[in-house]
Amino acid sequence: MQVTALDIPAQIRTYITHNLLFGDESLIYSDEDSFLERGIVDSLGVIELVTFLEAQFGISVADHELIPENFDSVKNLAEYVARKLETATLVEAPRSSFDLGEAYAGP
Repeated sequence: MQVTALDIPAQIRTYITHNLLFGDESLIYSDEDSFLERGIVDSLGVIELVTFLEAQFGISVADHELIPENFDSVKNLAEYVARKLETATLVEAPRSSFDLGEAYAGP
């Protein structure tokens, strides 16, 4: 199954809700809202997001890519993932069996 540009923001939102907001769906935020300014994702949450992105979309996140332009909103993050997938040499990015509805337990 190939990931579409519409799937990426939805998967990011689902992960954030279930794993960083602990299932609290009462926090309303737009795709452009800053994670840091709104208190949605802290520095540890960024590391959790990196782990999720690498597992879910089969991409590698380099240290120099951990900048607000890539990681500070759903929109920025989705665009970053889409760019990474476009430049991948594989026809289809590998997907893990990671279930978005389950909390990530870590390595």
